[in-house]
Amino acid sequence: MYFQSMLEGLLIHKPDEPIQYMINHLKQNSDDAPRICILGPPVSGKTTVAMWLCKHLDAIRISQETLLFKEILALTKEAKAYKERKQKIPNALWANLIQERLSNVDCIKQGWILEGFPENQEQAWMLQSSGIIPTHVVVLYAPDSVLIERISGKRLDPFTEEVYHTTFDWPSDPLVQQRLVKPEDISEQETSEKLLEYHRNFPGVFQTYQKFLKSINADQPCMDVLSQALTYVQTRHRSAAPFTPRILFCGPPGSGKSLQAALIAQKYGIVNICCGQLLKEAVADKTKLGELVKTYFDKGCPVPDHLVVKILAERLNTLDCVTKGWVLCGFPRDLEQGEQLQKARITPNRVFFFSLSYESVMQRLSQRRIDPVTGERYHITFRPAPALEIQARLRQHPKDKEENIEMRLETYYRHAKELEEFYEDAFYVNADQDPQVVFEFIESCIIKPLPRKF
Repeated sequence: MYFQSMLEGLLIHKPDEPIQYMINHLKQNSDDAPRICILGPPVSGKTTVAMWLCKHLDAIRISQETLLFKEILALTKEAKAYKERKQKIPNALWANLIQERLSNVDCIKQGWILEGFPENQEQAWMLQSSGIIPTHVVVLYAPDSVLIERISGKRLDPFTEEVYHTTFDWPSDPLVQQRLVKPEDISEQETSEKLLEYHRNFPGVFQTYQKFLKSINADQPCMDVLSQALTYVQTRHRSAAPFTPRILFCGPPGSGKSLQAALIAQKYGIVNICCGQLLKEAVADKTKLGELVKTYFDKGCPVPDHLVVKILAERLNTLDCVTKGWVLCGFPRDLEQGEQLQKARITPNRVFFFSLSYESVMQRLSQRRIDPVTGERYHITFRPAPALEIQARLRQHPKDKEENIEMRLETYYRHAKELEEFYEDAFYVNADQDPQVVFEFIESCIIKPLPRKF
Protein backbone atom coordinates (compact mmCIF):
# COMPACT_ATOMS: atom_id res chain seq x y z
CA MET A 1 0.00 0.00 0.00
CA TYR A 2 2.88 2.38 0.86
CA PHE A 3 4.67 2.12 -2.51
CA GLN A 4 1.37 1.92 -4.36
CA SER A 5 0.23 5.24 -2.92
CA MET A 6 3.62 6.85 -3.69
CA LEU A 7 3.48 5.60 -7.29
CA GLU A 8 -0.09 6.79 -7.60
CA GLY A 9 0.96 10.26 -6.48
CA LEU A 10 3.86 10.36 -8.93
CA LEU A 11 1.68 9.27 -11.85
CA ILE A 12 -1.16 11.67 -11.08
CA HIS A 13 1.02 14.61 -10.11
CA LYS A 14 4.01 14.31 -12.41
CA PRO A 15 5.98 16.61 -10.05
CA ASP A 16 8.82 18.74 -11.42
CA GLU A 17 11.04 17.49 -8.58
CA PRO A 18 10.20 13.81 -8.06
CA ILE A 19 12.95 13.29 -5.47
CA GLN A 20 11.59 16.10 -3.29
CA TYR A 21 8.10 14.73 -3.83
CA MET A 22 9.18 11.31 -2.54
CA ILE A 23 10.86 12.93 0.47
CA ASN A 24 7.65 14.76 1.27
CA HIS A 25 5.70 11.56 0.74
CA LEU A 26 8.06 9.84 3.14
CA LYS A 27 7.25 12.50 5.71
CA GLN A 28 3.57 11.70 5.33
CA ASN A 29 4.23 7.97 5.79
CA SER A 30 6.46 7.91 8.87
CA ASP A 31 3.74 7.60 11.50
CA ASP A 32 5.46 4.63 13.17
CA ALA A 33 8.84 6.35 13.45
CA PRO A 34 9.62 7.33 17.07
CA ARG A 35 9.36 11.02 17.96
CA ILE A 36 10.56 11.25 21.54
CA CYS A 37 11.75 13.98 23.90
CA ILE A 38 13.97 13.07 26.87
CA LEU A 39 13.85 15.81 29.50
CA GLY A 40 15.10 16.27 33.02
CA PRO A 41 17.40 18.31 35.26
CA PRO A 42 21.21 18.31 34.88
CA VAL A 43 22.96 14.92 35.45
CA SER A 44 19.64 13.06 35.66
CA GLY A 45 20.78 10.66 32.92
CA LYS A 46 19.18 12.16 29.79
CA THR A 47 22.14 11.36 27.54
CA THR A 48 22.39 7.77 28.76
CA VAL A 49 18.67 7.16 28.24
CA ALA A 50 18.63 8.88 24.84
CA MET A 51 21.62 6.94 23.50
CA TRP A 52 20.30 3.62 24.81
CA LEU A 53 16.87 4.20 23.25
CA CYS A 54 18.48 5.20 19.95
CA LYS A 55 20.31 1.88 19.84
CA HIS A 56 17.13 -0.10 20.55
CA LEU A 57 14.84 1.89 18.26
CA ASP A 58 17.38 2.69 15.51
CA ALA A 59 16.44 6.34 15.86
CA ILE A 60 18.51 9.51 15.44
CA ARG A 61 19.70 11.24 18.59
CA ILE A 62 19.51 15.03 18.54
CA SER A 63 20.97 17.16 21.34
CA GLN A 64 22.29 20.66 21.69
CA GLU A 65 25.83 19.27 21.43
CA THR A 66 25.16 17.30 18.23
CA LEU A 67 23.46 20.29 16.64
CA LEU A 68 26.36 22.60 17.40
CA PHE A 69 29.38 20.36 16.91
CA LYS A 70 28.42 17.34 14.79
CA GLU A 71 26.04 18.74 12.18
CA ILE A 72 26.58 20.94 9.14
CA LEU A 73 23.39 22.93 9.02
CA ALA A 74 22.59 26.35 7.59
CA LEU A 75 22.01 27.81 11.07
CA THR A 76 24.88 26.06 12.88
CA LYS A 77 27.37 28.88 12.31
CA GLU A 78 24.96 31.48 13.68
CA ALA A 79 24.25 29.38 16.79
CA LYS A 80 27.97 28.74 17.37
CA ALA A 81 28.65 32.46 17.24
CA TYR A 82 26.39 32.98 20.26
CA LYS A 83 28.16 30.14 22.06
CA GLU A 84 31.60 31.58 21.34
CA ARG A 85 30.49 34.97 22.67
CA LYS A 86 29.17 33.14 25.76
CA GLN A 87 25.71 34.44 25.01
CA LYS A 88 22.48 32.50 25.37
CA ILE A 89 21.25 31.07 22.07
CA PRO A 90 17.75 32.51 21.38
CA ASN A 91 14.81 30.13 21.64
CA ALA A 92 13.74 30.86 18.08
CA LEU A 93 17.20 29.97 16.74
CA TRP A 94 17.17 26.67 18.64
CA ALA A 95 13.71 25.85 17.30
CA ASN A 96 14.74 26.65 13.72
CA LEU A 97 17.93 24.61 14.09
CA ILE A 98 15.98 21.62 15.35
CA GLN A 99 13.37 21.97 12.62
CA GLU A 100 16.12 22.03 9.98
CA ARG A 101 17.74 18.89 11.41
CA LEU A 102 14.49 16.96 11.81
CA SER A 103 13.53 17.65 8.20
CA ASN A 104 16.48 15.51 7.01
CA VAL A 105 15.59 12.13 5.54
CA ASP A 106 17.26 10.06 8.28
CA CYS A 107 15.08 11.64 10.98
CA ILE A 108 11.99 11.35 8.83
CA LYS A 109 12.55 7.68 8.08
CA GLN A 110 14.09 6.41 11.33
CA GLY A 111 12.50 8.81 13.78
CA TRP A 112 14.27 10.96 16.35
CA ILE A 113 15.02 11.31 20.03
CA LEU A 114 15.44 14.91 21.13
CA GLU A 115 17.55 15.17 24.27
CA GLY A 116 17.22 18.06 26.70
CA PHE A 117 14.90 20.14 24.57
CA PRO A 118 12.54 21.97 24.97
CA GLU A 119 13.86 23.61 28.12
CA ASN A 120 10.93 25.99 28.63
CA GLN A 121 7.38 26.57 27.48
CA GLU A 122 8.32 29.13 24.84
CA GLN A 123 10.61 26.59 23.16
CA ALA A 124 7.84 23.96 23.36
CA TRP A 125 5.40 26.33 21.68
CA MET A 126 7.91 27.16 18.97
CA LEU A 127 8.41 23.48 18.22
CA GLN A 128 4.65 23.00 18.02
CA SER A 129 4.23 25.91 15.65
CA SER A 130 6.89 24.29 13.43
CA GLY A 131 4.92 21.05 13.39
CA ILE A 132 7.37 19.25 15.71
CA ILE A 133 5.16 17.30 18.12
CA PRO A 134 6.61 14.34 20.03
CA THR A 135 4.58 11.18 20.48
CA HIS A 136 6.23 10.48 23.84
CA VAL A 137 7.92 12.70 26.41
CA VAL A 138 10.08 11.07 29.11
CA VAL A 139 10.94 13.22 32.11
CA LEU A 140 13.62 12.05 34.52
CA TYR A 141 13.59 13.30 38.09
CA ALA A 142 15.64 12.88 41.26
CA PRO A 143 16.22 14.89 44.46
CA ASP A 144 18.54 17.86 43.98
CA SER A 145 20.89 16.49 46.65
CA VAL A 146 21.33 13.28 44.64
CA LEU A 147 21.98 15.21 41.43
CA ILE A 148 24.59 17.47 43.05
CA GLU A 149 26.33 14.40 44.51
CA ARG A 150 26.37 12.77 41.07
CA ILE A 151 28.05 15.70 39.37
CA SER A 152 31.47 15.21 40.94
CA GLY A 153 31.78 11.68 39.58
CA LYS A 154 30.48 12.26 36.07
CA ARG A 155 32.86 11.31 33.25
CA LEU A 156 32.52 11.48 29.46
CA ASP A 157 33.95 9.32 26.69
CA PRO A 158 34.94 11.90 24.03
CA PHE A 159 34.93 9.23 21.29
CA THR A 160 31.45 7.78 21.80
CA GLU A 161 29.84 10.48 24.00
CA GLU A 162 28.85 7.74 26.44
CA VAL A 163 28.42 9.07 29.96
CA TYR A 164 29.90 7.18 32.93
CA HIS A 165 30.23 7.68 36.68
CA THR A 166 33.13 6.93 38.97
CA THR A 167 30.81 5.31 41.53
CA PHE A 168 27.63 4.15 39.81
CA ASP A 169 28.60 3.26 36.24
CA TRP A 170 32.33 2.70 35.69
CA PRO A 171 33.31 1.01 32.37
CA SER A 172 35.00 -2.40 32.53
CA ASP A 173 37.20 -1.74 29.47
CA PRO A 174 40.58 -0.29 30.59
CA LEU A 175 40.98 1.57 27.27
CA VAL A 176 37.67 3.36 27.83
CA GLN A 177 38.67 4.16 31.41
CA GLN A 178 41.89 5.83 30.22
CA ARG A 179 40.20 8.18 27.76
CA LEU A 180 37.39 9.37 30.04
CA VAL A 181 37.37 13.08 30.77
CA LYS A 182 35.60 15.28 33.24
CA PRO A 183 32.96 17.39 31.45
CA GLU A 184 33.35 21.15 31.49
CA ASP A 185 31.15 23.44 33.59
CA ILE A 186 30.08 20.90 36.17
CA SER A 187 30.93 22.62 39.44
CA GLU A 188 28.47 22.30 42.32
CA GLN A 189 27.58 25.98 42.12
CA GLU A 190 26.88 25.85 38.40
CA THR A 191 24.81 22.71 38.86
CA SER A 192 22.77 24.38 41.60
CA GLU A 193 22.12 27.38 39.33
CA LYS A 194 21.04 25.09 36.47
CA LEU A 195 18.75 23.14 38.79
CA LEU A 196 17.12 26.35 39.95
CA GLU A 197 16.52 27.42 36.35
CA TYR A 198 15.17 23.96 35.48
CA HIS A 199 12.65 24.00 38.34
CA ARG A 200 11.55 27.48 37.34
CA ASN A 201 10.92 26.52 33.71
CA PHE A 202 9.67 22.94 33.94
CA PRO A 203 6.03 23.62 34.99
CA GLY A 204 5.41 25.33 31.62
CA VAL A 205 6.87 22.37 29.73
CA PHE A 206 4.81 19.95 31.82
CA GLN A 207 1.63 21.90 31.04
CA THR A 208 2.35 21.68 27.32
CA TYR A 209 3.06 17.93 27.21
CA GLN A 210 1.19 16.56 30.24
CA LYS A 211 -1.15 14.33 28.19
CA PHE A 212 1.69 12.21 26.82
CA LEU A 213 4.39 12.67 29.42
CA LYS A 214 5.90 9.96 31.63
CA SER A 215 7.93 10.79 34.74
CA ILE A 216 10.60 8.27 35.71
CA ASN A 217 12.58 8.28 38.95
CA ALA A 218 16.24 8.53 37.94
CA ASP A 219 17.44 7.69 41.46
CA GLN A 220 17.34 3.93 40.88
CA PRO A 221 19.52 1.37 39.06
CA CYS A 222 20.29 2.44 35.51
CA MET A 223 18.75 -0.63 33.87
CA ASP A 224 15.47 -0.05 35.72
CA VAL A 225 15.33 3.50 34.35
CA LEU A 226 16.13 2.34 30.82
CA SER A 227 13.59 -0.49 30.98
CA GLN A 228 10.79 1.85 32.11
CA ALA A 229 11.66 4.37 29.41
CA LEU A 230 11.69 1.73 26.66
CA THR A 231 8.39 0.22 27.82
CA TYR A 232 6.75 3.65 27.80
CA VAL A 233 7.95 4.82 24.38
CA GLN A 234 6.75 1.57 22.82
CA THR A 235 3.16 2.14 24.00
CA ARG A 236 0.42 3.48 21.72
CA HIS A 237 -1.11 5.72 24.35
CA ARG A 238 -2.08 8.46 21.89
CA SER A 239 -4.94 6.43 20.50
CA ALA A 240 -6.02 4.73 23.72
CA ALA A 241 -6.17 7.37 26.42
CA PRO A 242 -9.47 6.80 28.26
CA PHE A 243 -9.50 10.29 29.77
CA THR A 244 -9.52 12.06 26.41
CA PRO A 245 -12.90 12.03 24.59
CA ARG A 246 -12.70 10.49 21.15
CA ILE A 247 -16.26 10.54 19.88
CA LEU A 248 -17.63 9.13 16.65
CA PHE A 249 -21.09 10.03 15.27
CA CYS A 250 -22.64 7.70 12.68
CA GLY A 251 -26.07 7.95 11.14
CA PRO A 252 -28.10 8.63 8.01
CA PRO A 253 -27.94 12.01 6.27
CA GLY A 254 -30.08 14.62 7.97
CA SER A 255 -30.00 12.97 11.39
CA GLY A 256 -28.29 15.94 13.07
CA LYS A 257 -24.74 14.60 13.48
CA SER A 258 -23.07 17.89 12.52
CA LEU A 259 -25.25 19.94 14.89
CA GLN A 260 -24.57 17.64 17.83
CA ALA A 261 -20.85 17.57 17.05
CA ALA A 262 -20.78 21.36 17.12
CA LEU A 263 -22.69 21.47 20.44
CA ILE A 264 -20.40 18.92 22.09
CA ALA A 265 -17.27 20.63 20.78
CA GLN A 266 -18.45 24.04 21.95
CA LYS A 267 -19.35 22.93 25.47
CA TYR A 268 -16.35 20.74 26.19
CA GLY A 269 -13.65 22.44 24.12
CA ILE A 270 -12.87 19.36 22.04
CA VAL A 271 -11.95 19.48 18.35
CA ASN A 272 -14.81 19.12 15.86
CA ILE A 273 -13.70 17.12 12.80
CA CYS A 274 -16.00 16.85 9.79
CA CYS A 275 -14.45 14.47 7.29
CA GLY A 276 -15.78 16.26 4.19
CA GLN A 277 -14.66 19.65 5.45
CA LEU A 278 -11.24 18.24 6.34
CA LEU A 279 -10.72 17.07 2.74
CA LYS A 280 -11.73 20.50 1.41
CA GLU A 281 -9.29 22.18 3.79
CA ALA A 282 -6.48 19.89 2.64
CA VAL A 283 -7.18 20.90 -0.96
CA ALA A 284 -7.43 24.60 -0.08
CA ASP A 285 -4.17 24.47 1.90
CA LYS A 286 -2.46 22.83 -1.10
CA THR A 287 -0.84 20.14 1.03
CA LYS A 288 0.70 17.17 -0.76
CA LEU A 289 -2.20 14.97 0.28
CA GLY A 290 -4.61 17.78 -0.59
CA GLU A 291 -3.22 17.94 -4.12
CA LEU A 292 -3.89 14.23 -4.49
CA VAL A 293 -7.44 14.70 -3.19
CA LYS A 294 -7.98 17.55 -5.67
CA THR A 295 -7.45 15.24 -8.62
CA TYR A 296 -10.42 13.17 -7.46
CA PHE A 297 -12.51 16.27 -6.71
CA ASP A 298 -11.83 17.62 -10.21
CA LYS A 299 -12.94 14.35 -11.79
CA GLY A 300 -16.02 14.07 -9.58
CA CYS A 301 -14.76 10.74 -8.23
CA PRO A 302 -14.86 9.56 -4.61
CA VAL A 303 -11.61 10.02 -2.72
CA PRO A 304 -9.95 6.62 -2.02
CA ASP A 305 -10.32 5.43 1.55
CA HIS A 306 -6.57 5.18 2.17
CA LEU A 307 -6.16 8.90 1.38
CA VAL A 308 -9.07 9.87 3.62
CA VAL A 309 -7.68 7.77 6.48
CA LYS A 310 -4.23 9.29 6.00
CA ILE A 311 -5.59 12.83 6.22
CA LEU A 312 -7.75 11.93 9.21
CA ALA A 313 -4.85 10.25 11.02
CA GLU A 314 -2.64 13.27 10.40
CA ARG A 315 -5.27 15.63 11.83
CA LEU A 316 -6.31 13.47 14.78
CA ASN A 317 -2.68 13.06 15.85
CA THR A 318 -2.05 16.80 16.13
CA LEU A 319 -1.51 18.19 19.60
CA ASP A 320 -4.93 19.81 20.02
CA CYS A 321 -6.76 16.57 19.19
CA VAL A 322 -4.47 14.49 21.40
CA THR A 323 -4.76 16.78 24.42
CA LYS A 324 -8.35 18.03 24.10
CA GLY A 325 -10.02 15.10 22.37
CA TRP A 326 -12.15 15.08 19.22
CA VAL A 327 -15.58 14.40 17.76
CA LEU A 328 -15.72 12.98 14.24
CA CYS A 329 -18.63 12.66 11.84
CA GLY A 330 -18.84 11.70 8.16
CA PHE A 331 -16.46 8.73 8.37
CA PRO A 332 -16.46 5.72 8.47
CA ARG A 333 -19.50 4.82 6.37
CA ASP A 334 -18.91 1.09 6.00
CA LEU A 335 -17.11 -1.80 7.66
CA GLU A 336 -14.00 -1.59 5.48
CA GLN A 337 -13.51 2.08 6.36
CA GLY A 338 -13.98 1.27 10.05
CA GLU A 339 -11.32 -1.43 9.84
CA GLN A 340 -8.93 0.99 8.11
CA LEU A 341 -9.43 3.51 10.91
CA GLN A 342 -8.64 0.79 13.42
CA LYS A 343 -5.44 -0.15 11.56
CA ALA A 344 -4.47 3.52 11.62
CA ARG A 345 -4.93 3.40 15.43
CA ILE A 346 -7.86 5.81 15.33
CA THR A 347 -9.90 4.31 18.14
CA PRO A 348 -13.00 6.16 19.37
CA ASN A 349 -13.99 5.58 22.98
CA ARG A 350 -17.61 6.71 22.44
CA VAL A 351 -19.55 5.74 19.32
CA PHE A 352 -23.12 6.94 18.67
CA PHE A 353 -25.51 5.73 15.98
CA PHE A 354 -28.27 8.23 15.19
CA SER A 355 -31.59 6.70 14.14
CA LEU A 356 -34.17 8.61 12.13
CA SER A 357 -37.10 7.39 10.05
CA TYR A 358 -37.11 7.61 6.26
CA GLU A 359 -40.00 10.12 6.35
CA SER A 360 -38.21 12.40 8.82
CA VAL A 361 -35.01 12.35 6.78
CA MET A 362 -36.97 13.30 3.66
CA GLN A 363 -38.76 16.11 5.45
CA ARG A 364 -35.56 17.52 6.90
CA LEU A 365 -33.47 17.39 3.72
CA SER A 366 -35.83 17.80 0.76
CA GLN A 367 -37.26 21.03 2.18
CA ARG A 368 -33.90 22.71 2.74
CA ARG A 369 -33.28 25.83 0.69
CA ILE A 370 -30.44 28.33 0.31
CA ASP A 371 -30.47 32.02 -0.55
CA PRO A 372 -27.91 32.46 -3.40
CA VAL A 373 -27.53 36.15 -2.55
CA THR A 374 -26.73 35.93 1.16
CA GLY A 375 -25.84 32.26 1.56
CA GLU A 376 -28.45 32.00 4.34
CA ARG A 377 -30.08 28.60 4.79
CA TYR A 378 -33.82 28.08 5.27
CA HIS A 379 -36.33 25.26 5.66
CA ILE A 380 -39.81 25.34 4.16
CA THR A 381 -41.43 23.99 7.34
CA PHE A 382 -39.07 24.64 10.24
CA ARG A 383 -37.42 27.91 9.18
CA PRO A 384 -39.23 29.60 6.29
CA ALA A 385 -37.79 32.70 4.64
CA PRO A 386 -39.12 35.88 6.30
CA ALA A 387 -40.09 37.72 3.08
CA LEU A 388 -41.71 36.83 -0.25
CA GLU A 389 -38.78 38.41 -2.10
CA ILE A 390 -36.36 36.01 -0.41
CA GLN A 391 -38.67 33.03 -0.89
CA ALA A 392 -38.79 33.71 -4.64
CA ARG A 393 -35.01 33.46 -5.08
CA LEU A 394 -34.37 30.43 -2.88
CA ARG A 395 -32.65 27.46 -4.52
CA GLN A 396 -32.39 23.77 -3.67
CA HIS A 397 -29.02 22.06 -3.55
CA PRO A 398 -28.90 19.11 -5.98
CA LYS A 399 -28.00 16.70 -3.18
CA ASP A 400 -31.28 17.61 -1.43
CA LYS A 401 -33.46 16.42 -4.29
CA GLU A 402 -35.53 13.38 -3.30
CA GLU A 403 -33.91 10.98 -5.76
CA ASN A 404 -30.43 11.87 -4.47
CA ILE A 405 -31.52 11.58 -0.84
CA GLU A 406 -32.89 8.11 -1.59
CA MET A 407 -29.56 7.04 -3.06
CA ARG A 408 -27.66 8.31 -0.02
CA LEU A 409 -30.06 6.59 2.36
CA GLU A 410 -29.85 3.34 0.46
CA THR A 411 -26.04 3.47 0.63
CA TYR A 412 -26.10 4.18 4.36
CA TYR A 413 -28.53 1.41 5.30
CA ARG A 414 -26.73 -1.11 3.09
CA HIS A 415 -23.65 -0.83 5.30
CA ALA A 416 -25.15 0.25 8.64
CA LYS A 417 -25.65 -3.19 10.20
CA GLU A 418 -22.06 -4.32 9.63
CA LEU A 419 -20.77 -1.05 11.02
CA GLU A 420 -23.00 -1.37 14.09
CA GLU A 421 -21.66 -4.87 14.70
CA PHE A 422 -18.10 -3.60 14.32
CA TYR A 423 -18.69 -0.93 16.99
CA GLU A 424 -20.50 -3.32 19.31
CA ASP A 425 -20.33 -1.01 22.35
CA ALA A 426 -22.01 1.88 20.56
CA PHE A 427 -24.89 3.93 21.93
CA TYR A 428 -28.09 4.41 19.93
CA VAL A 429 -29.77 7.80 19.76
CA ASN A 430 -33.32 8.59 18.72
CA ALA A 431 -32.57 11.63 16.57
CA ASP A 432 -36.26 12.37 15.91
CA GLN A 433 -36.70 14.74 18.84
CA ASP A 434 -35.66 18.18 20.02
CA PRO A 435 -31.89 18.74 19.46
CA GLN A 436 -31.43 19.76 23.10
CA VAL A 437 -32.91 16.46 24.30
CA VAL A 438 -30.60 14.56 21.95
CA PHE A 439 -27.64 16.59 23.22
CA GLU A 440 -28.44 15.88 26.86
CA PHE A 441 -28.57 12.13 26.18
CA ILE A 442 -25.23 12.18 24.32
CA GLU A 443 -23.71 14.23 27.12
CA SER A 444 -24.90 11.72 29.73
CA CYS A 445 -23.24 8.88 27.81
CA ILE A 446 -19.96 10.75 27.53
CA ILE A 447 -19.83 11.67 31.22
CA LYS A 448 -21.41 8.53 32.71
CA PRO A 449 -22.20 5.88 30.11
CA LEU A 450 -25.07 3.93 31.65
CA PRO A 451 -27.89 3.44 29.11
CA ARG A 452 -27.38 1.52 25.87
CA LYS A 453 -30.56 2.28 23.93
CA PHE A 454 -32.66 5.40 23.62
